Amino acid sequence: MGRTLQKLYDICGALAGGLIICICLLISTQIILNATGRLSPGLLPSTIPTYAGFSGFMLAGATFLALAHTLRAGGHIRVNLVTARLPDRPRTYLEGLVLIIATILVGYVTWFMIGLVAESVHYGDVSHGIIPIAYGSRKAYAPLALACCWWQSCIHLSTWFWLASRSYPRQMRYNHV
Repeated sequence: MGRTLQKLYDICGALAGGLIICICLLISTQIILNATGRLSPGLLPSTIPTYAGFSGFMLAGATFLALAHTLRAGGHIRVNLVTARLPDRPRTYLEGLVLIIATILVGYVTWFMIGLVAESVHYGDVSHGIIPIAYGSRKAYAPLALACCWWQSCIHLSTWFWLASRSYPRQMRYNHV
C-alpha cells in the first residue's frame, strides 16, 4: 500500500508542477500578445480572455495538489527550535500531540471543502469574466488533494502510535515512513 500511495503522491506532485508550467506558459503568452498588440495592432488579439482567472485557478490547484507530496518528501518547514532541545520522551509526546491536532484540522478542512464543492455544484456557481467556468469543476481538486494530505497524516499518526506503544522513543523519526 505504501508504494501505491507514494505513486499517488508523486502523481499529485507532478500535476502540481505541470500546473505551474501552465501558469508560466499562459502568462508568457499573454506578455507576447501584449507586445505584439502594441507593435503591430490588429495582427493578433491583445489579450487572452480571463487569463488572470485561469492562472489563479491553476495556482490554487498546484498549491493543494502539492500538499501531500511535499509532506511526504519532508519539504514543509519544520520548526525544530523547541523540539531539538527537549529530551526524547517529551519530544515524542509533543510530536504525537501535534500529529493529532494536525490530523483533526486537516480532516475538518477536507470535510468542509467537500461541502463547499457540493454547494457550488448544487447552485451551479460560475466564475465572473468573459469565460464563465463552473466553480465545482475547479474546486474538485482541493478536497481530493486535502484527502491525500489527511490520509498521509493518518499514516503518520498510526505509525507514531505503533512506535510509541513499542517504547522506542529514538525511533520516532517517522518522516521517512
